[in-house]
Amino acid sequence: MVAFISHVTVDSRDAFALSEWWKVVLGYVDHPDDPNAPGHDECWIQDPDGAGPNVLFIDVPDDKAVKNRLHFDLRPHERDQDEELAALLAHGATVVADRRGIHGPGTGWVVLADPEGNEFCILRSRAQLAAAEAASAASGTDA
Repeated sequence: MVAFISHVTVDSRDAFALSEWWKVVLGYVDHPDDPNAPGHDECWIQDPDGAGPNVLFIDVPDDKAVKNRLHFDLRPHERDQDEELAALLAHGATVVADRRGIHGPGTGWVVLADPEGNEFCILRSRAQLAAAEAASAASGTDA
């Protein structure tokens, strides 16, 4: 059996507000044939280039009560991890756990929560990974 992921669905108390928050974080846009609006109980956002997964926010009557079983791991495009973390915090994310350095200097991630408490992680950028690998290769250790 082979299938593909059409989109990721996120339960929310306010689909519109949460989709607007995540559009900024991901650099996504509304679906051109179905723009989101306040009061919509289903709000679809997508990568403008079509490269990333689509995300659908739907209104549900329940608040988030326990840890997510599925979450986004985000890798910064242009900033490093600390710069992206600062931008996310300024945008309204909150820190759940700081796991930077968990496997040594320059490693790890930060667990954050969006305005409705959905957890996600901010990883190191590709440039940071490449720099760590280069340093590791030069010193003969693992990154």
